[in-house]
Amino acid sequence: MARVKLTDVKKIYDKNVVAVHDFNLDIADKEFVVFVGPSGCGKSTTLRMIAGLEEISEGTVEIDGVVVNDLQPKDRNIAMVFQNYALYPHLSVFENMAFPLRLQKMNNDEIYRRVTEAAEILCITEYLNRKPRALSGGQRQRVAIGRAMVRDSKVFLMDEPLSNLDAKLRNQMRAEIILLRQKIDTTFIYVTHDQTEAMTLGDRIVIMKDGYIQQVGTPDEVFDMPANLFVAEFIGAPKMNTFPTKLVREGNEYFVTPFGSKIKVDGAKGVDLSAKNVKSRDIILGVRPEHIVLADEKRDDTIECTVQVNEMMGSELHLHVLTKDGTQIIVRVPTINLTHQQRDEMVNGHKIYITFEGKVMHFFDPESTNNLL
Repeated sequence: MARVKLTDVKKIYDKNVVAVHDFNLDIADKEFVVFVGPSGCGKSTTLRMIAGLEEISEGTVEIDGVVVNDLQPKDRNIAMVFQNYALYPHLSVFENMAFPLRLQKMNNDEIYRRVTEAAEILCITEYLNRKPRALSGGQRQRVAIGRAMVRDSKVFLMDEPLSNLDAKLRNQMRAEIILLRQKIDTTFIYVTHDQTEAMTLGDRIVIMKDGYIQQVGTPDEVFDMPANLFVAEFIGAPKMNTFPTKLVREGNEYFVTPFGSKIKVDGAKGVDLSAKNVKSRDIILGVRPEHIVLADEKRDDTIECTVQVNEMMGSELHLHVLTKDGTQIIVRVPTINLTHQQRDEMVNGHKIYITFEGKVMHFFDPESTNNLL
């Protein structure tokens, strides 16, 4: 059992600088939770408080029902993988992985068994006699993960372990961490600033900003139902398009009127607005680039735009377009839906019409920035 519970946890540095505010989270046994947010949001500080590397100013951290606030890191039965690998350059891969077990004065046979089993899982058996300097970045990170694995800890903490790797290697290591999780089946708490890592790895994602939790949810929940404008724009690549407009209620129907158009809010979004009896009002409208479609002609429900930049991404085009008032919108267009002539036409200055369905819209309050639904 490896349940982790944080209750009203706060971190205050000198001169009353609050890095983490009233952090509350209950992490279930064997759950994979990802802390994500921009630099300086408090995610690594929170992880280090769980690990015992940072003092907890207020609140409690529990592991398996035991408050660990005053326990040393070595007594918390956790394993941690750092961003910079933290390997001993003068020791072999085997000895780097065996190091924490030797500190526990474990017998040599058990050390050999644990290290070789972890090396086999991580596919680094052939490197056990090498020194870290003879390894690639990905191989070094596997060694760091292996050193954590051999301890048979209750909780596995990972602090931006892939941030020093190139894009191709990050993709490969993400897949390997998913496989690793299936093999060792323990509780993971993972910190990253990369929302792609968060979405692909986490059972739940904790999105942070300025020391506060903005939303906790599954990848589907934070993508489809962002709690506020920050979450909406942070999750998704390219980020969600947002612009001020009006939400208009006509009887039991709702419309939005961005840039002189009139687009009906249909589907579940319209039902939810009606159920909450939302009145006509100013809003910030959010629409993801992949949910915007090209229209063949100008209609009441279309927005006239001019192509500014065309990014060919292989399977899709990323069109950066400008509305008549100069607002920039990003549109993702699958290339399979376009003829070669249409692709060639999508150049700077080309006029297009775009629209979107009501079911893909998001409505935010301009003052609180909270999602109306």
